[in-house]
Amino acid sequence: MDTIALFGGSFDPPHIGHEAIVKALINFKDIDKVIIMPTFLNPFKSKFHAPASLRVEWLKKIFDEFENVEVSEYEVLKKRAVTTIESVEYLLKSYKKIYLIIGADNLSSIDRWSRYDELKELVTFVVVPRDDIEISEHFLRLDVNENISSTELRDNIEISKLPKKCAKEIYKFYKENYCKTELRK
Repeated sequence: MDTIALFGGSFDPPHIGHEAIVKALINFKDIDKVIIMPTFLNPFKSKFHAPASLRVEWLKKIFDEFENVEVSEYEVLKKRAVTTIESVEYLLKSYKKIYLIIGADNLSSIDRWSRYDELKELVTFVVVPRDDIEISEHFLRLDVNENISSTELRDNIEISKLPKKCAKEIYKFYKENYCKTELRK
């Protein structure tokens, strides 16, 4: 296995949009393996909601039956914010080519990512459309029909937008800790 797709993020909470992206990547040509890499703390955020260990546990349950999909604890075990380029350099010790999966909502700030000029030489960006944001022809595009935001889900948790394998426990966690609205099913 020489070529991977790196799908990083907070996954706070993981939702069916994340699941749809992984399913689409499995069918993406040239990709031997999908590595899902949850952050301990996103470098652009000051806090997380669900503890990293819990997010890892959920992701492992969600993707445990997916072939050639691995949940990596690399960033979580660092117990600090880890930049994308640091994770990419780590993975390049084991793999020859990396497709880096990002949401279109990241495009407006991508030039502020740590060592972005180096990063864009090391990976091939694959952008998932979101909120009608225009995607430059310089990026590969991965069309997925789920337009869900973890931020919005934390405020208005809906069990139907959570992966079935652990929907009830994710729902319960956010409902008890963060949700701002009445119970939704």
